[in-house]
Amino acid sequence: MISEFKNYISGNRLFHHTSKLLLGISGGIDSVVLLHLCYKSGFKFAIAHCNFGLRGAESDADELFVKQLAKKYKVPFYSTLFNTKQFADQKSSSIQMAARELRYNWFEKICKQNKYAYILTAHHKDDELETFFINLIRGTGISGLHGIYPRRGKIIRPLLFATRAEIEKYATQNKLNYREDSSNKSDKYIRNKLRLKIIPVLKEINPSLNRTISSTIARIRQVEQVYKKALETEIKKLLVKKNNTYDVDIVKLAKLQPQQVYIYELLKPFGFNEDVCENLIDMIVKKSTGGQFVSLSHRIIKNRNKLTIVRKEIKSAQEYLVRKDRLFITKPLSLSFEKQKSKSYVLPRSSHIASLDYEKLKFPLTIRCWKPGDFFQPLGMNSRKKLSDFFIDNKFSQLDKENTWLLVSQNEIVWVIGYRINERYKITRNTNEVYVIRLATKLN
Repeated sequence: MISEFKNYISGNRLFHHTSKLLLGISGGIDSVVLLHLCYKSGFKFAIAHCNFGLRGAESDADELFVKQLAKKYKVPFYSTLFNTKQFADQKSSSIQMAARELRYNWFEKICKQNKYAYILTAHHKDDELETFFINLIRGTGISGLHGIYPRRGKIIRPLLFATRAEIEKYATQNKLNYREDSSNKSDKYIRNKLRLKIIPVLKEINPSLNRTISSTIARIRQVEQVYKKALETEIKKLLVKKNNTYDVDIVKLAKLQPQQVYIYELLKPFGFNEDVCENLIDMIVKKSTGGQFVSLSHRIIKNRNKLTIVRKEIKSAQEYLVRKDRLFITKPLSLSFEKQKSKSYVLPRSSHIASLDYEKLKFPLTIRCWKPGDFFQPLGMNSRKKLSDFFIDNKFSQLDKENTWLLVSQNEIVWVIGYRINERYKITRNTNEVYVIRLATKLN
């Protein structure tokens, strides 16, 4: 098995013989065999053990056992104790997912502090088989069926060539002591149910199940490469980056078939699930005029023939004051302020410049976000108008509305910044001084 181990590492170019390695050792048979193989192969390594605190004295005994192994092999030893249940509750995740996150974050920390090149774990062929069926049962895209990769970044699984039976045989032949995890006998977890109940039945039907699924996974990986290349080509055409947002042309998107596949792969990096994709397709087919969808990190806003993907940000409710003596500000927008005599002033034709009657303003002025119920009298109109109606009339998208700021004087909107001033504050023949405000920041 040692020669197969070395061949698998060299054949897959997993790491160099002189690389400094960190072995994740639980004390179970798989990790003990990995440890013994690395020792016999002459690799440079240290041992890291996680005590997840889930099995009381049994977990503590595992830690002590692994510590003694490190002493036996005369290698550095690192251990840590996690409150896994508390972490899982805080994250609203399963115990298994919480343990995984804690483990790999800690491994990464040790690597950085002690300059280990790679993290080795003891995943083997049976783990890959179980993972394949777990993803199949839960429902997954093609990426969920490609099995466990021998190497992902710093994480290496050099035992994927071996089955559990082969690992058990090696442990027996080399008289290796290891710890039995009592939780492995419980069918509480889906992986254990598969291992203890379902896979044995499947192996009765097909005794070569491991080899069959391994061959299937290899083909899926090849198909996935073609699939991803084709998707990336189309997605690059669809996604147009614009400042901090992405725009997607709905007309082009609607022409792609199968539509659900393209939409799912397009939106997956932004945290959207299949349910959102189905609802989005329904909205596109019905040609609804608006709407938005939200993931943990992003929002999709539909506006006419365009989808805009924008990172979720909580817009500040803070108000910014502008005093008489201010010449410029940079937050929340870049604005400059100056007074000019009205006689020599030439009115510019730009919505990014506000020309206001200075004497009508009450300082300090305020810059704030718009609120439902806001209204003002747009330049050129004889009556007041709700700001929400102004947005509709001027075809503001949802994103435009969210990025709109107002200049306010004593609770009255003076300027919808970058768009329109209030009729009541325009300069007239009676104006002595003009208060000129220039917007330097580009609006989305």
